[in-house]
Amino acid sequence: MEYFHYLCKIKRLRAEKHTKTMTNREDEKYYLSISKEELSKLPQAHFSGKIVVIDKVENIHAAVKKLREWSVIGFDTETRPSFKRGRSNSVALLQLSCDNTCFLFRLNDIGFAPELRDLLEDESILKIGASVHDDFHHLNKLAEFKPGGFVDVQQYVKEFRIEDNSLARIYGIMFGERISKNQRLTNWEQPSLTNSQQEYAALDAFACTRIYYCLREGCFDPSASPYKHFPEAEQQDAATNTPAQ
Repeated sequence: MEYFHYLCKIKRLRAEKHTKTMTNREDEKYYLSISKEELSKLPQAHFSGKIVVIDKVENIHAAVKKLREWSVIGFDTETRPSFKRGRSNSVALLQLSCDNTCFLFRLNDIGFAPELRDLLEDESILKIGASVHDDFHHLNKLAEFKPGGFVDVQQYVKEFRIEDNSLARIYGIMFGERISKNQRLTNWEQPSLTNSQQEYAALDAFACTRIYYCLREGCFDPSASPYKHFPEAEQQDAATNTPAQ
């Protein structure tokens, strides 16, 4: 993550320089949003770090010990989709990432172990996720726990004028890359996860921490974004295009 902080420093300096050259931009009323079409044209994002699959109980301790070395970790879950009305499946995968490593805990094999619950309850370690309350709801069906130290990027980004809620759109706005969702509805309980499933799962958790670090370190300048929308201008356009009664 040191290299990431270095990149953040460079981007922050550029953002500060850009801000100084702007005139009367602070008072502009705008929000950031990316359309489905704009998102589809972005280059696909990839996770180039290390992926460790934990599918045996005896490997949980070493993984959790590694994660506890970090003050900020990424968080996400995956569940096998159900195509029958009124039926849902249990969480199959818990993704926790630190630095350039993502651990994939196969809960359908190892269960929601006490060490994992203790980690997710630890308020001294920030867990960064998206729509985390949905994850809490489903994890509590496996075993009750009290989430501690969680930050939901969907709420955090609103301080930076980003109105979109999906992780893919937030990531696209901030980094100009597209997170593919092709693996979302695959079978997360199959005997072995495919390489594509592993990368998809790891990227989601990593993306959350990248977003958080970038915003916290001041690397992202909303005023320089190409995805700005101006409500007043949009209202005027709508009024102009409205047929007279």
